[in-house]
Amino acid sequence: MALKKVGWFTTARDEAALELLKIVYNEIKRGFLNLQIAYVFVSRDPDEAEVTKKFIDTASKEMGLKVITFSALKFEPELRKKNLEHWRSLYHQEIMKRLPEEVDFGMLAGYMWVVSEEFCEKLPLLNLHPALPGGPKGTWQEVIWQLISARACETGVMIHRATKELDEGPPLTFVRFSIRTQEFLPLWEETEKILLKYHLRGLKEKEGEKNKLFLKIREEGVKRELPLIVLTLKAFSEERLSFSQETLPLDLTSEVENYFKKGYFV
Repeated sequence: MALKKVGWFTTARDEAALELLKIVYNEIKRGFLNLQIAYVFVSRDPDEAEVTKKFIDTASKEMGLKVITFSALKFEPELRKKNLEHWRSLYHQEIMKRLPEEVDFGMLAGYMWVVSEEFCEKLPLLNLHPALPGGPKGTWQEVIWQLISARACETGVMIHRATKELDEGPPLTFVRFSIRTQEFLPLWEETEKILLKYHLRGLKEKEGEKNKLFLKIREEGVKRELPLIVLTLKAFSEERLSFSQETLPLDLTSEVENYFKKGYFV
């Protein structure tokens, strides 16, 4: 089976970005993933944040990976303010010029910029979204508020192909989980009392993101994000998953749960 090459794209703005790269790198080293990280692209320069410098140093010096940096914030800042769409197109054209080799696909791993249409078409990109296919759109915070407002019974995390339309790309894989288990029920009861009296707006004003149900939904989602990314990459590396197959999205719920049982990411 041919070794798949992946390009890694990140803004490297927090420790979570480095943790994800380390996990995938280690899974490659132990032979769990039949992949090669061809390069790591960082949309910041090392001098923009200490956490970014640490990411770049770790990736290049400790892991021996090829790292390309090109600051989005420093590129045509006036144009970005005046015409974001045009700026986005030019910035990603410049990225393409800097990428050292062809890859099978790219992974957006904490990459904080919407990619241009041309870039998406030239390079298939995987992106993570904290909801089930067909579920709520928006940031993870917006997704959770929508779940609470709808009194949802379940949610999940999916990986989809990135397109110029945020969160609209075709889903590739997903994991689902219940938010009506015994752990969740008392949190729903507490939250429902506030919703009945003050509605969602009042809940946001009174408790906001400190609401226990909100925090629990976020906790359970985050727990599954790294395993889903790793297992999606594994499915691609084993050719069980491709961008063109008709039987998509692939439900990886049982594989993610088995991954937990083996002691990974716990």
